[in-house]
Amino acid sequence: MTDTPTSLIPAPQGYADWLADLKRRIDTAQQRAALAVNRELVGLYWHIGRDILARQAEQGWGAKVIDRLAHDLRTAFPDIKGFSPRNLKYMRAFAETWPDESFVQEVLAQLPWYHHLALLDKLPDPETRKWYVAKAIQHNWSRNVLVMQIESRLLERSGQAVTNFPATLPAPQSDLARESIKDPYRFDFLGLTDEAQEREIEGALVRHVTEFLLELGAGFAFVGRQVLLNVGGDEFFIDLLFYHLKLRCYVVIELKGGKFKPEHLGQLGFYLTAVDTQVKHPDDGPTIGLLLCKGKNKVVAEYALRNNTQPLGVAEYQLVESLPAELQTSLPSIEQIERELGSSMDDGAEK
Repeated sequence: MTDTPTSLIPAPQGYADWLADLKRRIDTAQQRAALAVNRELVGLYWHIGRDILARQAEQGWGAKVIDRLAHDLRTAFPDIKGFSPRNLKYMRAFAETWPDESFVQEVLAQLPWYHHLALLDKLPDPETRKWYVAKAIQHNWSRNVLVMQIESRLLERSGQAVTNFPATLPAPQSDLARESIKDPYRFDFLGLTDEAQEREIEGALVRHVTEFLLELGAGFAFVGRQVLLNVGGDEFFIDLLFYHLKLRCYVVIELKGGKFKPEHLGQLGFYLTAVDTQVKHPDDGPTIGLLLCKGKNKVVAEYALRNNTQPLGVAEYQLVESLPAELQTSLPSIEQIERELGSSMDDGAEK
């Protein structure tokens, strides 16, 4: 730690605010510089890949030209990493996958190169790639989070819960609410067996709240577990209470260890009424209820929701043993997800 020089004058009035403003401006400038460097790098790699494709197609150069090009580029630029044969092949695949230069410059250049390697490796379909590109930019995902969301099939699960949102919420909010709810929810990070009981699952979710929030998706903020509601002198307890920052409303989550039953919605609806009356601010939107159950008959859930006037959704949760084999992947821990990559994105491409 650097000691403060004794010759420094006392900070004059207003100095602290000025210093804080300078720090923010410097930090913003550094971020813009990093984005500009990344934009140039992604654009350069796309152009190299396009040139390789064009020359191989027009002049009949074989795959071995990439090895020669890698050697010559690394000889010419010994201090610059990223010109390995493997990375040059990624550049070619990148240009082949995204032929529209304007889309590369305006959209794809917002993501680091290492993100694009994951998209190329794990997703064969261009439209699916576009969906994950948009989400990664919107939520500022790290590469590890992007990989985790791809492997957990986020696209296939988003907006799949049975809800009555179109009938109970205004159009803009209903669309956002529907997309905010998944089906099924994956709780494989809990390390519980399929026989785990409701309270055991609930407690584990709170202990692993960071992972739980990541699985819920962007916008959810944890309020509390077993939240007390006093109604007419009787005490009731909500399993899990959240606030959604984009929807601007509370979200009540109830866990059921068995199969969905229509009567579950009566209890959940009661909690929504109590939260709307006692907890929510007048400027908040209507409280939303989400029932997470071990299994459901979709038709039964649709019937149960059809004439309900409160915004409710029904979705399943899956513990690791209940996942289909193709969904069982070795996902990184939350520490790995949050940890910055130890090497630069070009180092990763060199390996």
